Amino acid sequence: MGHMPELVNYLREALLAGDVETTRSSNHANATAFAEGHEAYLFGLPPLKTWTLPQVLAVMAERVGIDADPERSTGTDVIDPYKTIRALERMRDRLRLAADRHERVIVATGHPAGMIEVQLAIAAALRAAGCTLLRPAPGAVFASPGRYDRREYQLAVRYVGGVAVAAERGIALWHTHSPDGMRAMLAELNDRSEPLPDLVVADHGFAGAAAAAGLDVVSFADSNDPALFIGEAEGRVSVTVPIDDNVHPHLYGPVSEFLLEGY
Repeated sequence: MGHMPELVNYLREALLAGDVETTRSSNHANATAFAEGHEAYLFGLPPLKTWTLPQVLAVMAERVGIDADPERSTGTDVIDPYKTIRALERMRDRLRLAADRHERVIVATGHPAGMIEVQLAIAAALRAAGCTLLRPAPGAVFASPGRYDRREYQLAVRYVGGVAVAAERGIALWHTHSPDGMRAMLAELNDRSEPLPDLVVADHGFAGAAAAAGLDVVSFADSNDPALFIGEAEGRVSVTVPIDDNVHPHLYGPVSEFLLEGY
């Protein structure tokens, strides 16, 4: 699946890019909320300056491929699969560097029913290459109920295959935007006087909080999640891959293969 035209076709067929299911209204509304500074849309990475809605959409058009028109708030929108692949290539280069250097890495996802397939593959490959997968603060309760995800529950850090996820009382794994899990993980490393990771591979608030702490972050984000793309535009996130981040997990297999070619 490493051949670019084949991967482009696959991304379109699987709705990972191209005519994705994420709507224009969602893209527009979330970009508006980000521009207005609503905490739930910042992913723990408040921008360094004020970004207007047209400016946010211009960045998203450049890095994702959505429509830059601030006046259009309905209908469909797209993720440019060529932009997805170019970002995947940059992420692949960074992962190879981590493997070559045997770096200390945190892998985390707020998408335990979607993106976790890619994160599990990355974690396994980096571990096999000699990297140290960090697993700080297992069991740490972190979520302020409803603060980021509009649901009334408390979450705790849990590790699945070396990947940090959010769990509710050990009963279920939850989709979350919260940055508080990563904050708890980094705080425990600091409390133990352990070095912070050389690299964080993550999404949502796990990625945002790591970038806010000044760490090297590569990430995935959907077209309706501008925070990490703005973070990349501000030089605080190394790579943000535009991709529908919550389709069936098995559909991400070719993405993992592309990222981990040669391992």
